[in-house]
Amino acid sequence: MSKIYTSIGLMSGTSLDGIDVALIKTDGEGFVERGPSATYPYEETMQSLLHLALRDAGAIENRQDRPGALANAESAITEHHIKAVHAFTEQFDIKYSNIDVIGFHGQTVLHKPAARLTVQIGDGAALARVLDMPVVYDMRAADVAAGGQGAPLVPAYHRACAKKWPVAFLNIGGVANVTYIGETGELLAFDTGPGNALINDWVQKHTSQTHDAGGQIAAKGKVFQPAVEEAMAHQFFQLRPPKSLDRNSFAKVSTGGLSLQDGAATLTAFTVQSIAAAQQWFPTPVKSWIICGGGRHNAAIMQGLKTILSNVQTAEDASLNGDSMEAEAWAYLAVRSLRGLPLTFPGTTGVASAMTGGILMGRSLA
Repeated sequence: MSKIYTSIGLMSGTSLDGIDVALIKTDGEGFVERGPSATYPYEETMQSLLHLALRDAGAIENRQDRPGALANAESAITEHHIKAVHAFTEQFDIKYSNIDVIGFHGQTVLHKPAARLTVQIGDGAALARVLDMPVVYDMRAADVAAGGQGAPLVPAYHRACAKKWPVAFLNIGGVANVTYIGETGELLAFDTGPGNALINDWVQKHTSQTHDAGGQIAAKGKVFQPAVEEAMAHQFFQLRPPKSLDRNSFAKVSTGGLSLQDGAATLTAFTVQSIAAAQQWFPTPVKSWIICGGGRHNAAIMQGLKTILSNVQTAEDASLNGDSMEAEAWAYLAVRSLRGLPLTFPGTTGVASAMTGGILMGRSLA
């Protein structure tokens, strides 16, 4: 039997809302024992800094570049993750000596796989040094350098969690992505389109709120269908998977002149329709959809999905944790990286052959 590792995963997603932390025990293959998880929100000043970093990231030509606000943002991201690990271990009375490895995602600020460029800010070496434990980070870079999309990376973990195939795991973060697991365990995964990002940005632009809590704003609005149809005409939806998006790929969706409520309803409808369109690429219909990520808390999104997809359930309905899924996945992938197992596959990122990835700082435990 392979060694069982105790691993902590750290995820800061495209929604820019905070850091998810989760602990699992795993061999990096079929054994997974889920432990505690928690989320540590970013304060408004940190969110503002990250928005500046996203703006300035457009000037990046080399993935080591840190123009504008990016250097300060990287330092702040690293410090916030250090504090999150301290808070997590204290909250759940976890001894550092019992942790074998940390999987550190960092914050994606630019993702242009066609240019073989993906940038996640966060100093993995500093994290390992301050916490004095092995850290695996930069897990997307090798795939992108080899011609893959570099996303999504969670499918290997979805397969480890799945009880029945075929099934689709849908993660609705800032961007939404799906994992199709076929009858024999084959993987197909890709970004479906926008998740919460457009809705969040719209609400933040027009109110003092950070998001449409529970979908209540969208529920009061009317969908402006021409804007949805225009958005769905984007060339991304005609591309065969695997494929991936930058958070701001749909930033220019036409919502001019719409009220707060109608704009939220329209962007919500776009998110739902773009997810439904993903089905055209599945080899066979799935028996169920398992919804993960913050978007499953949005009743307007969930209601929209239930009207056009079969057997929609939340991660919790499937005895999983939809809030911690990606953090758990990063813990799982860190162990796979330690063991030299593949993180990405032709069916998930389009890379030519299955490959491992990640940079390890600290002693190897494999």
